[in-house]
Amino acid sequence: MPRRGRLRIYLGSAPGVGKTYAMLSEGHRRVERGTDVVVAYVEHHSRPRTEVMLHGLEVVPRTDIEYRGTTFPEMDLDAVLARRPAVALVDELPHTNVPGSRNSKRWQDVEELLAAGIDVVSTVNIQHLESLGDVVESITGVRQRETVPDEVVRRADQIELVDMSPQALRRRMAHGNVYKADKVDAALSNYFRPGNLTALRELALLWTADRVDEYLQEYRTEHQVSKIWASRERIVVGLTGGPEGRTLIRRAARLAEKGAGGEVLAVYISRSDGLTAASPKELAVQRTLVEDLGGTFHHVVGDDIPTGLLSFARGVNATQIVLGVSRRRTWQSVLSPGVSATVARESGPDLDVHIVTHDAMAKGRGLPVARAGRLLGRARIVWGWLVGVLGPVPLALLISRLAPDMGLANDMLLFLSLTVAAALLGGLLPALVSAAVGSLVLNYYFTPPVGKLTIADPENIVALLIFVGVAISVASVVDLAARRTHQAARLRAEAETLSFLAGSVLRGETSLEALLERVRETFSMDSVALLERAGDLEPWSCTASVGVAAPVARPEDADVDMPVSDRLALALTGRVLPAEDRRVLGAFAAQAAVVLDRQRLVDEAEEARRLAEGNKIRTSLLAAVSHDLRTPLAGIKASVTSLRSDDVEWSEDDRALLLEGIEEGADRLDHLVGNLLDMSRLETGTVTPVIRETDLDEVVPMALGGVPEGSVELDIPETLPMVAVDRGLLERAVANIVENAVKYSPDGVPVLVSAGALGGGVQIRVVDRGPGVPDDAKDRIFAPFQRYGDVPRGAGVGLGLAVARGFVEAMGGTVTAEDTPGGGLSMAITVPQAGAAREGTPRVPFSEGVPPGAPAGTGRAVQPG
Repeated sequence: MPRRGRLRIYLGSAPGVGKTYAMLSEGHRRVERGTDVVVAYVEHHSRPRTEVMLHGLEVVPRTDIEYRGTTFPEMDLDAVLARRPAVALVDELPHTNVPGSRNSKRWQDVEELLAAGIDVVSTVNIQHLESLGDVVESITGVRQRETVPDEVVRRADQIELVDMSPQALRRRMAHGNVYKADKVDAALSNYFRPGNLTALRELALLWTADRVDEYLQEYRTEHQVSKIWASRERIVVGLTGGPEGRTLIRRAARLAEKGAGGEVLAVYISRSDGLTAASPKELAVQRTLVEDLGGTFHHVVGDDIPTGLLSFARGVNATQIVLGVSRRRTWQSVLSPGVSATVARESGPDLDVHIVTHDAMAKGRGLPVARAGRLLGRARIVWGWLVGVLGPVPLALLISRLAPDMGLANDMLLFLSLTVAAALLGGLLPALVSAAVGSLVLNYYFTPPVGKLTIADPENIVALLIFVGVAISVASVVDLAARRTHQAARLRAEAETLSFLAGSVLRGETSLEALLERVRETFSMDSVALLERAGDLEPWSCTASVGVAAPVARPEDADVDMPVSDRLALALTGRVLPAEDRRVLGAFAAQAAVVLDRQRLVDEAEEARRLAEGNKIRTSLLAAVSHDLRTPLAGIKASVTSLRSDDVEWSEDDRALLLEGIEEGADRLDHLVGNLLDMSRLETGTVTPVIRETDLDEVVPMALGGVPEGSVELDIPETLPMVAVDRGLLERAVANIVENAVKYSPDGVPVLVSAGALGGGVQIRVVDRGPGVPDDAKDRIFAPFQRYGDVPRGAGVGLGLAVARGFVEAMGGTVTAEDTPGGGLSMAITVPQAGAAREGTPRVPFSEGVPPGAPAGTGRAVQPG
């Protein structure tokens, strides 16, 4: 089996930084060293300097793949595998191959080359990484259609960043080294703005830095390097859940700001038995604080806190640890030095330890008190006391009557079982009382002299002492096991709840209301509300709430309040929760904050998308005005100038031709301006259809007046049901769609316009035999200022289909694009039948609104007010 090839990737921050040039330069260097190198696929984009770099390198010819009547060149994977070079240069890793290729993506082709033992050098831009698609779109307003999974790039053996400052890249573009001169201005004013390039550059640097961290961590793990390498400042903050944590986090953040690239990692170490003195409420606040300051929060389980803290710090290659002065009192420090002193003593010379003073130092710290009543329940406690206190005497009487000669050892075992039963039922304290009472009863009934509390034989004294000791030990173990069982069951329930939360975070499925309902059901509360305020002194407002009771106005009014931050809190009403439930509630509160932020980010992204779309439409409108409107104006201007010229004697035929040209140009202008105005009304929502019952054969023929004679074949049955539409809007929509079909239909092949009933509506189909449209472009052709392939054919600004869909949808109908069997495109216009129009749409009788015989379009695009 051949060895797997090695992958080297040149990662660029933006197009034009020089990735392909760097890849070809490496190819030349390897050729000079005697390596067998071929160019499997390189796209030089007609850049002279890049094209020159291909000279001297062996190029594997590309293969031509035919798709929808067009031939596309692609990398010949089979030829490269047959050639079997040592190194293959493959450009544009995220490229999508033409349908019909062996693989759908070029990175899959590269995987085959690597599996065959061929080393590959490739290129990719940061905006094509799959995980960064949404981020790049929010920055640039452009959605990258071609992406590559991050894992493919992360698995590369070497990644080299090709970087260039935004100013230098814009100078390269201005000099014509990236795009042709006619595209430079548009590129510099849109995608290649300085802000966009700066943000993309930062993304590339951060992504590469993370990959370098992974390389470093892998190397340290492989070579078992435990010594800290101070490659960057990483500051670990040890948290106890106490009030001093906020002071420590802020101090660590200030330390991180002093060095470039500093990172803060807050860690809380809990005992593996689940017992902790930490306040879940305080930990939630501290977690939010450290994340707000750009750090990360980590929860580690360990019984030895100093050892766990040092192991974590060395595992993340930290350079500093920030701890607080111990909260224990002075006399307690005599017995044990404490966590801070132990960590400082054992940290070694490569790890700096900062011990920070705070207000809570030397004031003592509370220990968790596990209350038996809360763990076992009142009924079990009562039974434990009854068995432990009242059980020994009946047991002694029973033994005396049934087996008086059983022996002291056996008697002690029976009394020991009674003590164990008391421990199982009521916990440790009833068991201890049971051991004491049992020893007295044993002395009175079964040790000579019987009937007295004195002991004649010293061996019996030893036996009774051993009995008490064993009883206490067994009771302690049984009680501890019962408590651990309860804790394990509780922690399992918490783990299941937290697992649900983690899954919802990863899937992004939980809405804020659904999450709050989950909180209410989990803790059996009457109401749950997420409260928010704009500032520390501002009043609280309810962001979302669920439950049968009205939400509270302030966190202080709730039975349970869980602060998420200074300005966000979860408020619950119904009952007071025990302290151990607040840990899970804190996780719910943190998740609620995440969901709220996610919803707002989605809203902001949608608003940004809408603004970007508006900018795109305005840009396209300017382009349309500058080109498509100028063409008919130029024709009209030329014809008028010719007619007014005194230097030429025009014949009547010439004058008629010039006047005809003026009329045609004016008609084109009227059509273009009409579409622009209609699109503007659709964008602003001012199209108000006037619905009335009508026959299609009264509307569709009127829509065909602007197409050449003989270019359309009409098939509208007279038996069709009436439709509920706005005549003018439907006529305009059909006219636009038919004109578009005629434009792309082959010469001599008429466009078929037919209609038929379909469910509760009537469908008009416009069928052409043109080149058709791929499935992934069927929705894009309805976007404003879009023409398939972006190649103009004749007049138009790409608004016809957008206006048609907008008008039909305003009447409660739909417009969809489908493939024509045998080739071509079919447009399906579905409108409601009379009597099935959408509820709430204005309707007027035939005798009102638009009188019979009025010109088509009277009811179109009514401007309110």
